[in-house]
Amino acid sequence: MTNKVFSLAIAATCILILGCEEELKISESGNLVPKTVIEDLSLPSITVNGAKFHAEAFGPPNGSIILVLHGGPAADYRYLYNCKEFANQGFRVVFYDQRGTGLSQRFPKSHYTSLQQNYDDMTAIIAYYRTSATQKVFLLGHSWGAMLAGAYINTYPNAVNGAVLAEPGGLVWEDVKKYIKASQKMAITSEALHNATYIDQFITGKNDEHEILDYKFRMLASTGNETNITGDESPIAQWRPGAVFQIACLDIGNEQNPNWTTNLHLFTTKVLFIYSEKNSAYGLAHAQKVSAPFPNVALFKTMGAGHSMLSFPTGWNNTYPVMLNYFKSL
Repeated sequence: MTNKVFSLAIAATCILILGCEEELKISESGNLVPKTVIEDLSLPSITVNGAKFHAEAFGPPNGSIILVLHGGPAADYRYLYNCKEFANQGFRVVFYDQRGTGLSQRFPKSHYTSLQQNYDDMTAIIAYYRTSATQKVFLLGHSWGAMLAGAYINTYPNAVNGAVLAEPGGLVWEDVKKYIKASQKMAITSEALHNATYIDQFITGKNDEHEILDYKFRMLASTGNETNITGDESPIAQWRPGAVFQIACLDIGNEQNPNWTTNLHLFTTKVLFIYSEKNSAYGLAHAQKVSAPFPNVALFKTMGAGHSMLSFPTGWNNTYPVMLNYFKSL
């Protein structure tokens, strides 16, 4: 039944696109997916480290910063908007779509050569919003964002004052690959993207046609059934995926086989490490393994929620008080 509905949706999309061919060009921005900050100047944005980012900040400018790091890597921060609630407690909550995804500026795949660029982006964004050298900075990362937070701390152990990591796939690449396999999350590679024949029958994107590639990525991702394993109520809310960024991150991981644990012993501040009750691909054993390199860690199990515990009401209501107490304790 699901496949039949999906096929009908594809057919309807074909008719709509082909029927409007004279009025709408699918390669033009805004026709298949939302425009980025480059095309839509009304979107909130900042320009740092040679890129324009879709970004917003809430709460008092002088409050301790909570830098929110979304998952994916090809997702965006829309599904983490619950975190705005920290602003009501005096924190400066900063959201941004990472380079090449969400509504941030796009770049060709050759632009991405290592994750150091991601760390440099984080450093520049923190500097942009920081009002004084004594203003505390906390990281709040989910999934890929939690991996990025761990990698940043491993690279700069003295740069932040605390971190909440919510179900990072791993901090060693082999653990990441095992989690991707166990969760059946789609590791959409360039080969998979270009071999999407059911979409290519009516829409084909070159390596630099981000609108088409992002649309294809969304269609491919919608065929997965990972919510049955990861325990989420439904797919997360999202503006626009970043197909090229996703491919580049996976290629970098597979080629460089990173280990983001070598300096974590230097970060002695307590880390709040969150895992969920309903994500059958994660569990206590994986949480203990991934969090083990931190010398001071508090594990918290979010009851009644799956992997996206920060997005849906039950998970958020059970997790927010614990995160708030953690941030206030620092």
